[in-house]
Amino acid sequence: MRDPSLFLHCGICADVYSLFQNLSQSQKETSLAHLSEETIAIVKATAPVIAEHGATITATMYRRLFENPEIAALFNQANQKTGAQVQALASAILAYASNIDNLGALAGAVERIAQKHIGYAIHPEHYPYVANALLGAIKEVLGEAATPAILNAWGEAYRFLADILQGREAEIRRDITAKDGGWVDWRRFTISERHDESEIITSFILRPEDGGKVVPHKPGQYLTFRFDTAGLPGVKRNYSISCGPNNEHYRITVKREVDGEASIFLHDRAEVGTVVECTPPAGDFHLAEKPERPVILLSGGVGLTPMVSMLEAIADQHPDLKTWYVHGTTNRAVHAFDAHVRNLAGRHGATTIATFYDHAAGEPEVQSGFITIDWLRTNTPLEDADIYLCGPRPFLRFFVAGLTQAGVASDRIHYEFFGPADEVLAA
Repeated sequence: MRDPSLFLHCGICADVYSLFQNLSQSQKETSLAHLSEETIAIVKATAPVIAEHGATITATMYRRLFENPEIAALFNQANQKTGAQVQALASAILAYASNIDNLGALAGAVERIAQKHIGYAIHPEHYPYVANALLGAIKEVLGEAATPAILNAWGEAYRFLADILQGREAEIRRDITAKDGGWVDWRRFTISERHDESEIITSFILRPEDGGKVVPHKPGQYLTFRFDTAGLPGVKRNYSISCGPNNEHYRITVKREVDGEASIFLHDRAEVGTVVECTPPAGDFHLAEKPERPVILLSGGVGLTPMVSMLEAIADQHPDLKTWYVHGTTNRAVHAFDAHVRNLAGRHGATTIATFYDHAAGEPEVQSGFITIDWLRTNTPLEDADIYLCGPRPFLRFFVAGLTQAGVASDRIHYEFFGPADEVLAA
């Protein structure tokens, strides 16, 4: 077996190496034996072809994959309807091909994928279906150009990445189930309370139907729901947990979306006593366990939900943590949690609140217009803080790019995005 230290010298950072270390001995031997220099060379050489035909290959892959109804049921089909998932996967495959000799660049992506797999209850037995669909799609789209050597190299590269992901997913599941209240895959929860937070946003308190405890989440994480029992087969959604960590319940806070099957069900039909199903808390977007720098919680619209969870945790656990809670929304009618946030800030004593409405003439304690990078630079410790972002796609695209251009280090910009994050990641 090749010496694992060689991979560090080739550029794989400690994060990915630690994932590799979690694999079983047989997995290590298989992965290292298969990721040969020839494989690396072929995959990198074919990266331009993948870039040219990526969307067609991934669309073909999903078509082949979804010929199996059981596999199709694992996916959030809403992402397929828009085409966003196809573009996101094409970008991910290209990134993997381009960085196969420098996997440290993909450490964050590996963690995000592993967390999503926990949310969607993806297990090792599902991986071969994806491999077969991907290789079949490459062959179908590229035709004779997809030689046996190319297909073999891509098969080996996929198995290597699959081993890393499966090792990380097994570790996440072990950590969850080792905690009181932890579980694997789908668990039934009863809506015990519901509260209107604004004209378009409602909170739901969820308690386990079995009467047991829940594993405390990391502030900022989400739950993944499926709505088969609600008469919406195949509908899956991620919702941030909007309360602080505890072992009794979760709270999700949902905006009514005009075309949102799940949000309309929750707003119009999910009364107290309704049962829903979800997987354990997941996501790599969360407040640090021991924050080392000031914190800026920056949100737009219903993107405040993970920020409220973080602020509750800060008020309870970090009395000396300097915090700025900066939120923008349309107007007071749609503004959720305003009184709750101000109560938390008052109790904490080290939190500064800034609220922006699109037009706020005459509104007390509210600024009119939009949050800007210049405002953040003037009114917050932008150069020293960890910045947590959540909001609509244009909001994230603007701030991820803007903060980077303003010189904020990438490791201090933390953001949550539900669905394929192709545009934000590109920015």
